[in-house]
Amino acid sequence: MAKTVIDVEGMTCGHCKSSVEGALHNLDGVSTAAVNLEDNNVTVEYNDTIVDRGKMTEAIEDQGYDVK
Repeated sequence: MAKTVIDVEGMTCGHCKSSVEGALHNLDGVSTAAVNLEDNNVTVEYNDTIVDRGKMTEAIEDQGYDVK
């Protein structure tokens, strides 16, 4: 199991948190995704043989947020 922190711009509220976490949870291989609105990031635990950072970035950007 791998773990990464992704910096995300544009998240300001509970809806933002739900959108990003939900998009990541929908990806095969992601076991946890926890948004921190104060730090503008999301911590993700995932199986790196199934999903990579590129797919996670795409899922976040598809929700309308920018990944730094």
